[in-house]
Amino acid sequence: PHTWYPNARRKKRNVFLHVGPTNSGKTYNALKRLESSSSGVYCGPLRLLAWEVAQRLNKAKVPCNLITGQEREEIDDAKHSSVTVEMADVTSEYQCAVIDEIQMVGCRTRGFSFTRALLGISSDELHLCGDPAAVPLIQRILAVTGDVIKVQYYDRLLPLIPLKYPLGSFSNIKTGDCIVTFSRCEIYKLKKKIENGRKHLCSVVYGSLPPETRTKQATMFNDESSEFGVLVASDAIGMGLNLNISRIIFSTLKKFDGVYNRELTVAEIKQIAVASSTFELESSNIGTILWKGFQVIDMNAAACFSCLNAHFLVQEQFLEKAKLSPDYFIADCEHMLKVALVVDTFPLGLYDKYLFCLSPVDMNDDIAAQGLTQFAENYAKKGLVRLREIFTPGTLQVPKSHNALKELESIHKVLDLYVWLSFRMEDSFPDRELASSQKAICSLLIEEFLERLGWQRQGKGSYRHSPLCLQQKISMHSIVQPLP
Repeated sequence: PHTWYPNARRKKRNVFLHVGPTNSGKTYNALKRLESSSSGVYCGPLRLLAWEVAQRLNKAKVPCNLITGQEREEIDDAKHSSVTVEMADVTSEYQCAVIDEIQMVGCRTRGFSFTRALLGISSDELHLCGDPAAVPLIQRILAVTGDVIKVQYYDRLLPLIPLKYPLGSFSNIKTGDCIVTFSRCEIYKLKKKIENGRKHLCSVVYGSLPPETRTKQATMFNDESSEFGVLVASDAIGMGLNLNISRIIFSTLKKFDGVYNRELTVAEIKQIAVASSTFELESSNIGTILWKGFQVIDMNAAACFSCLNAHFLVQEQFLEKAKLSPDYFIADCEHMLKVALVVDTFPLGLYDKYLFCLSPVDMNDDIAAQGLTQFAENYAKKGLVRLREIFTPGTLQVPKSHNALKELESIHKVLDLYVWLSFRMEDSFPDRELASSQKAICSLLIEEFLERLGWQRQGKGSYRHSPLCLQQKISMHSIVQPLP
């Protein structure tokens, strides 16, 4: 794979590995170098992280573009960009590049993007930030590139302390606590149980919340003047959010990973635990698990060999016959194969099928999958997909139940998919501005539901919006675009 990137191979890159636990300063030091460079790029695993870095550089008077699958914010004369790793440009040249969470080269679903960035970015300096477990693998992969590698190890700035006793009772919850669980339903059950004690209001963070809503919930929790002093969250807190957590309490060590209900790995426990300085597990001894399990894990880089063709049968045959070197494995193509099964039923060209297969659609979400199907079908029939053909602006409302909330989250995913497609097929998906405004309204309505949920239970109104105030916010995003 290293031969696929001639631009990068023409350079003798200086590679700096910044490795250590969360809260150790490794990414901070890499970003300081990026900030002082004449040109550069930051590649992060999350849109939220890319947004934060772009904000940081622009605030430091270093013009920086923000480029993600669903966003393009370009700054005049900017020579720096902050991007999600999938959007990394391997054709440009930089003085400095940063790849965050580099251990994700071993992720079965997204590792190929990190592998591509690692091997393909043409930069004088390449700063890699992540877990020490990734060091041996990175050294092996780069042994054939001619790069000069230097490893810098970091220690955690604040100690990580396992508590000696479990929580015992929810009456022992304190301001600054974060309760971790792994299902959306369980998150709301715990929120209700804690708030019924009438001592705390809870913010919530989980993966299917829109990024804007997750940020708002985190901001409310971090704000010492707010009433939302406790956080109930999934493992979404383990990456990409700055949270003032004093204590993490694991309600369980099991999660459903989409296929099995399994025990958390040591790496997953560690990723979540390091978001605070102390942690505990209700009714179990997590300390023993962690201290026995802090060891170098066996990692492999993921290279997306399977993305060569979008036809379902060709993909299956390729997966059967591909042979790889020991340091690589083929990325998990289950998502792409699910999309390929859908788009193969439409009279689309190979490139268009390939593009739909790459789209960030959640095929396990019925509404999101239906949205992709309709987009592909309409595009195949007319070459033009108007948003109003499947969605009527002005019909969104504050959810009145958890099922309605889940449906609104799914609608947000469909709108997000439309925006993603509009950046790649602009003439065929022309309603990007309308889709973006409706996405923003979805986020506002979800936030309203979450805030009213706490207000109704506690009788406190400091975060409750009046209908007029909410309507004013919505109208700011209600951009009407007439059909031609």
